[in-house]
Amino acid sequence: MENRYLLEMQNISKGFPGVQAIKQVDFKVGYGEVHGLMGENGAGKSTLMKILNGLYSSDSGRVLFDGKTVHPQSSLEAQKLGISTIYQELNLIPELSICENIYIGREPMGKWGIDWKAMERNARELLTGIGLDYDVKQPLSIQGAAVAQMVAIARALAIQSKLVVMDEPTSSLDNQEVKILFQVIRRLKSQGVSIIFISHRLNEVYEICDRVTILKDGVCEGEYGINELDEISLVSKMIGQKVENSESRLQDNNYHCDSQPICEMENITNSKLKGISFKMNPGEVLGFAGLLGSGRTELIKVLFGEDTDYRGTIVIDKRKIRFKMPSDAIRQGMALCPEDRRTEGIIPNLSVRENISIVLLPKLTRMGIISRKAQEKVAAEFINRLGIKTPDMEQKVRNLSGGNQQKVLLARWLCTSPRLVIMDEPTRGIDVGAKAEIEKIVRDLAKQGMSVVMISSEISEVVRNSNRVMVLRDGRKLGELTGGEISQEEIMKRIADNKVFSM
Repeated sequence: MENRYLLEMQNISKGFPGVQAIKQVDFKVGYGEVHGLMGENGAGKSTLMKILNGLYSSDSGRVLFDGKTVHPQSSLEAQKLGISTIYQELNLIPELSICENIYIGREPMGKWGIDWKAMERNARELLTGIGLDYDVKQPLSIQGAAVAQMVAIARALAIQSKLVVMDEPTSSLDNQEVKILFQVIRRLKSQGVSIIFISHRLNEVYEICDRVTILKDGVCEGEYGINELDEISLVSKMIGQKVENSESRLQDNNYHCDSQPICEMENITNSKLKGISFKMNPGEVLGFAGLLGSGRTELIKVLFGEDTDYRGTIVIDKRKIRFKMPSDAIRQGMALCPEDRRTEGIIPNLSVRENISIVLLPKLTRMGIISRKAQEKVAAEFINRLGIKTPDMEQKVRNLSGGNQQKVLLARWLCTSPRLVIMDEPTRGIDVGAKAEIEKIVRDLAKQGMSVVMISSEISEVVRNSNRVMVLRDGRKLGELTGGEISQEEIMKRIADNKVFSM
């Protein structure tokens, strides 16, 4: 029986210290097929492709390529088998010409060294074969991102690749350049070349792919023909949540959307963000919704002074401000509970008392001596106020549960009396009971007049707790939802909407 698949990765698992990256994943690519590999950041896509390219060895499973079991131990061995990868950050040399980039390391040789005429002729023929006409003697540095992407494809074809992995190939291309790329992909497909297409732009996946495989938390969620799954269903499988009917929302805070904003961000733009604007009103919870990589965390890093390389304006109390570091934001009444509380938030070897009071040390110090009594008073107040479960305030914070660690981190900031609290994935890795407690704290803060930015991958969590929801995708703001508009269905529709990229 003739083999149907060019590539079969069977029962592939790979673990690293403390984490199982992928678990018993099956992945198949047919001959002359464009196959989408989908999943959020951290889903296992990169690990799976690094095993295919020989950069990692799998812990279990096997790889069949063109009907034979293979064990590539390096990217060079993978290339010799006919597997090439074009990474998002192209591995090209701008100072060299187009033909030199295509044949670097494999230059045709003549009697006196490199046969330049043969290399130029071969490069032209290769580009013509995929419908392109470039001056191959021109340096790559004077070309645009689209030409560089095509040169990377041509280099893969120069080694007679049967399978080309394209990792976010359109990330730096405009709409017209994407059309050219897709024309090239279709021509390659007609020539029998298979493509693995990795992208978070759903509209492009639906336009160019024949089938998709979805990974979630290192596990294969399924393989589908591109017409078997609509965009909302695809997003649901990527994030592991079903779209359900609108659930009741607790709106027990009384913010006023027509009050003077305490903070405004206008046209914030950098390498990840594309002109995002929004404002924060006193006493409201603003939810950020979007897939991982949509720009949520990048935006708050700008807001909190962690990322200073941006264009746009931040306005606080009607004054334009440009933070140089997080301490500038803290002085303006901001607080941040980061996404990774263990590495960026808590100080595990310090006590609960020390973790809570650490930001207040300048105020609790007299003549260079820290007032232990003042520390204890602050810690006791917030242990009681937030219901932190700990044997005593001298317990090392690393010994607490995830939910109580999150409360300690929040207590640290609340003792500074902030006006704006940013909570990035506040309930990640904590149990259901602790989640409910954290959500109640969020709503209580808003009732007390604080503004809260809440980022969560749990869309239902955003729906329950937000007065307003800003939906993001690929560094762009897709819109804002308020009142009765806020529902899982509407958020998922916005995330899956391909119209945002047809502009």
